[in-house]
Amino acid sequence: MRKLIGSARVGGLTLAWAMASAAWGQTPPADVPQQSPSATNDALASTAPEAASEGGLAEIVVTATRRDTNLQTTPVAVSAVDSSLIRQAAPRDLGDLSTFVPNFSAAKITGFNAASFALRGVSVNNIIVYFEAPVGVLVDDFVVSSVQTQLLDTFDIAQVEVLRGPQGTLFGKNTTGGAVTVRTKLPDLNDFSLEGRGTYGRFNTYQAQGAVDLPIIAGELGLRLVGSYQKSDGFARNGYCYGPITDFAGTKWNGLAGCGDGRRIAGQDVFSGRAKLLWEPTDGASILAQYEIIRDRSGPAAAIEDTPTTPGFLFNLLNIGGQRTNTGDPLDRHGLTFREDVYQRGSRSRVDVDGLYLNANFEVGPGTFTSVTGYRDQRSRLAQSTTGQGAITAPDGEILSLFDINRSDDRKTFQQEMRYASDFDGPFDFVGGVFYQHEEVNFCVAQVLGFLDLTGGTTPYGSFNQNPYVLCSDQRADSTAVFAEGTFKISDRLTLTAGGRYSWEDKRWRGRQQSFVQDIAGNPNTTWRDVPLLELGDFNRFPTGVVTNSASFKEPTWRISLSYEFTDDIFGYATYSRGFKGGGYNDQIGSFAPFGNNLAAFNSAADPTRPETADSYEAGVKTELLDRKLRFNLTGFYVKYDDLQKQIVTPLTVNGQTFQVTRFFNAASAEVKGIEAELTALPIEGLTIRANLGYQDAKYNEYVTPIPAGYDLATAPLDRAPKWQWATDATYELPLSDTGRFQINGNASYTGRNLFSQSITSPDENAYLEARTLFNASVGFVSADDRYSLRLIGRNLSDKRYRVSQLVVGGLWTFSNYGPPRTWAIEAGFKF
Repeated sequence: MRKLIGSARVGGLTLAWAMASAAWGQTPPADVPQQSPSATNDALASTAPEAASEGGLAEIVVTATRRDTNLQTTPVAVSAVDSSLIRQAAPRDLGDLSTFVPNFSAAKITGFNAASFALRGVSVNNIIVYFEAPVGVLVDDFVVSSVQTQLLDTFDIAQVEVLRGPQGTLFGKNTTGGAVTVRTKLPDLNDFSLEGRGTYGRFNTYQAQGAVDLPIIAGELGLRLVGSYQKSDGFARNGYCYGPITDFAGTKWNGLAGCGDGRRIAGQDVFSGRAKLLWEPTDGASILAQYEIIRDRSGPAAAIEDTPTTPGFLFNLLNIGGQRTNTGDPLDRHGLTFREDVYQRGSRSRVDVDGLYLNANFEVGPGTFTSVTGYRDQRSRLAQSTTGQGAITAPDGEILSLFDINRSDDRKTFQQEMRYASDFDGPFDFVGGVFYQHEEVNFCVAQVLGFLDLTGGTTPYGSFNQNPYVLCSDQRADSTAVFAEGTFKISDRLTLTAGGRYSWEDKRWRGRQQSFVQDIAGNPNTTWRDVPLLELGDFNRFPTGVVTNSASFKEPTWRISLSYEFTDDIFGYATYSRGFKGGGYNDQIGSFAPFGNNLAAFNSAADPTRPETADSYEAGVKTELLDRKLRFNLTGFYVKYDDLQKQIVTPLTVNGQTFQVTRFFNAASAEVKGIEAELTALPIEGLTIRANLGYQDAKYNEYVTPIPAGYDLATAPLDRAPKWQWATDATYELPLSDTGRFQINGNASYTGRNLFSQSITSPDENAYLEARTLFNASVGFVSADDRYSLRLIGRNLSDKRYRVSQLVVGGLWTFSNYGPPRTWAIEAGFKF
């Protein structure tokens, strides 16, 4: 039965013993005596067990081809990080693991605690609810489509694999950049175990994590319960400054100046957990049922108003541009308004997730049948002060919101995948199956545009500051695919792999132009106090001004690979693959004009983008040298992207008032070429060194937007595509007689300067992330029986200030988010 789960991990199941506490994704050879699954939960387990395999590096097992294979003989560019490396690196979330993968980076979307993954020249830099990221994330084979919940807690993760390049055949919905596949830990069917970990650190940060394995029927039925709770005050302060304001309307805001109260903001408050029931009724069957819960009450990723002093920005004309009035540590000049009215919820966010998943594997004939069924319900209420200016308060006590928003959405996702992986015990094997996903998204955003009051703008219902503009839309989407991939050993050393996938996507979108609540309700006396925000997206109740659009896309994708084992220690391969990302809608369409105007133009603008395609050529060599004490893998690639879907924030003036709108176009074609190198070495006993290097040369072949007509942006670099990235890590373990082990770890990572977002008004105003080098370290002690551990963790030891995101909002303003400063934490763990 254990063999079945190991080989059938294609269905989202894996044995924790197959990961065995090996640093940097190492696993023991298959013939090593098996230990209990809970062994991977060891608090601070040995971080240098590569030597466990006869003094050399242990085998790394990956599922990049939907079956268990040795990383060194897998013809795919894939990097693996297992649970012991996660313990070693002490990541805050899944995004921190990007350090260990070449040409892969993780940031946060400007203004939100949402993932912004970038890989081989493509990325997602926006929070648009219908935009599908080019780097997919799968958890136990379920596609997590919302970037808002992709930054997972790492406590219960058994292994992460990052597949670089388009995944056109086997992995869920197609992506053009790559895929991050996450496998969580399985219940132990034989032994009761209890694990706990507590952490306290700077900014009053504390985290409690725990897991319990409860065998119900020995060897057949087991339950695993996992929970994690984290809370912190936040590393930023509400210390923005403004003014004296130039109020062109001459109202009560004119001449006001001041600074924030200095309180800490952007703190975390997150609970997450999983309950897993594993049943193995026979040697040929395994069924895993899971329930997932997330309750996130964190503060928004508080922003800094970061408008350059160059001419052309409206906020500089109003004398509220941040760089004109703020100096000193940027972490001390963030800002939130904390408004409790006009749908703003006190600048608090809320994300709730409930998921139910069923993964089943059955031995059927010469192979394994896998079924992956899942349903995920996500509810997001994301309030934010996007300018970072905080509360500007008039003498009468009214708070001015320059541009406060509340983005609220309900997302329901159902997925079913079925596949069969053969095991013919001969030269030919295949994997084939079908995939289906249905998703429903309901969305509304309330925007309080108080800056328009300063320009003399008016509404039929009073000030902009007391009348939120509301934009609502919804989408129903279906994605269906059939796929198959076969592998044929031409000789003992030469192997051919070929496969294809055909995908169909159907989407129906409805939306209404940006409108005041009074106009939506058709009653001048109805205000935001009378109707909850998402109810304004009930188009049966409020049908005025609603347009409907639908689209279908179908696309074949494929992969062909030829690999050759030159020796037992040197493996080479060459691959050509094609991937695509379906066309999509924009949740911001309709924010370019007041309600009731230009309905025909709105209907036309609602059309979706076309699919984006990627053709990738890749060659690599994987080696194990010096009696398996050195592992070195090198990959070269070239990717050509066509009909690249690009985001542009454009300023517009309607009836004398300044607006901005995020538009998407198939405006670009681009090419990216580069190299990726990974090294792991055991130079002396107890010391493990790992390093990776990524280089990419990314450029547009064409980038001409229709709005403004013929505007050429091809001279800019691709978003989130630094030319150089590297990271190095060293771990040393020193036995202390019979007492235990002393462990020390240090790592450094570098990311080159890269463009985060592009300005339509001037290339000089593009938003770049500066080059940065970060240093982290930890020292710890583990008892001889692995039951107790204690360690001190330090991050960003040089206390560097660096932006993790920045957005230019048309010709209005620029705002940024910064990464954490130097932090420390003390962590204690136990396991019984």
